[in-house]
Amino acid sequence: MESVPLARKHPEADISRTALWRGLPPLLAVVLGLWGLERGPGGGSMWRDESVTVEVAHRPLAGLLDLLWHVDAVHGLYYLLMHGVYGLWDGGLWALRLPSVAATALAAAGVAAVADRLAGPRAALIAGSAYALLPPVQMYAQEGRSYALVACAVVWATYLMLAERWVAYAVVLLLGCWLHEFAVLALPAHGCAARRSRGWRSSAVAVVAALLPLAVVSARQARQQLGWLGRPSWQDWAAYGVLAVAVVLLARGVREERRALRVAVPLALLPPGLLMTLSLVHPWYVDRYVLYALVGFALLIGLRLARVEGVRARAVWPWVLAGALLAPWGWWSLWLRTPESRKDDALAVAAAVRERARPGDGVVFLPARRREWLLSSPDTYAPLRDLALAETPEASHSLWGSESTPGRIRARLAGATRVVALLDPPDQPLDPYPAEVAKREALADGFRLCSVTDVRGARIAVFARTGADCR
Repeated sequence: MESVPLARKHPEADISRTALWRGLPPLLAVVLGLWGLERGPGGGSMWRDESVTVEVAHRPLAGLLDLLWHVDAVHGLYYLLMHGVYGLWDGGLWALRLPSVAATALAAAGVAAVADRLAGPRAALIAGSAYALLPPVQMYAQEGRSYALVACAVVWATYLMLAERWVAYAVVLLLGCWLHEFAVLALPAHGCAARRSRGWRSSAVAVVAALLPLAVVSARQARQQLGWLGRPSWQDWAAYGVLAVAVVLLARGVREERRALRVAVPLALLPPGLLMTLSLVHPWYVDRYVLYALVGFALLIGLRLARVEGVRARAVWPWVLAGALLAPWGWWSLWLRTPESRKDDALAVAAAVRERARPGDGVVFLPARRREWLLSSPDTYAPLRDLALAETPEASHSLWGSESTPGRIRARLAGATRVVALLDPPDQPLDPYPAEVAKREALADGFRLCSVTDVRGARIAVFARTGADCR
């Protein structure tokens, strides 16, 4: 690996700027992360993936390990981390999301550190701040899932690669891969900058070998876990095209910074490009799985804007463009802190059920996986009779429990007087499985619809036995 000239690193005459690039990006990330952290007024909001985090992380350790052997091993290390967080402090939405805020702050500091090694403190300040400001980064800084932590691991692995600290590099990148397997796609991106290094090749082999046990277990679970995914849509390809164009335009402005480009460009383009291409065969693509690719994009922003000096027209246009982006980014930042920014709101669903259900009412989930809406609100779920449930999530070593046979579901519904049904929005396809058909047919045949309440990403329908009072 090439060494960085000392003249380009932390000049003693520029102590204030050095302090600024070290402190401002993580501070900005913390401020943005804490701003509107609960996401909504009152008790805040929480979408269904976060609801799964809350429920799973609260299981006893033995039950959690049993679950991971059967399902969701890809998130196993994250669930174990959150199990520890809740063991220390069961602080609701703050405990759920603060690890992601902290990880984003560390990632912003890491982006600045990488940019400093590549191009000096001016680029470091801009790149680290740009990373913290990117709307997708702000989004996952406030989400109780693993993606911000994965990005943090990839950022610091990149820094350790540049420092040629290969043992530490392998450990940190492996940590990211165990938080989410698709962090391994950072390896080919790093290889573009370090492929000639024997240390990198040895580290890459070690990371892949240590990831194999998780890969084997999660591959066995993949059909159950990722069956809901489709192949990348035209919107996904269009977004990737926009990213590629932006990367090319930024890279053209710093063509002389070849070493920096070998780090930033592959990191921005290879992980999402490889995952989208792979998803043509195995549909595994979701943009958040490769959130860390934005590290490369932020580095390019820092490299490009750090070269802008003076007031000449050619020098000013990148700053004008950056300023023009702040207005829509500001609107997006506000929107990200509302319940409407996520697919649904499990807390709003639970509140609606509490308002409409009576103790002893039956409850059914259509489809069964929407049980996730109530599992994180046991005080709401416990007084209801789950008419389709055969085994609880813990007993069945699953995320949502196992359901009874269609015949038993029909029989249980036949004995119910009043049923609260939790349904997807009407524009979602209906699951064709026999148990789901049995629920729909039993409700249509023996009940009348009393009320339907639309909640963010869900419907709460109350049914009463034909001839019975809806109240």
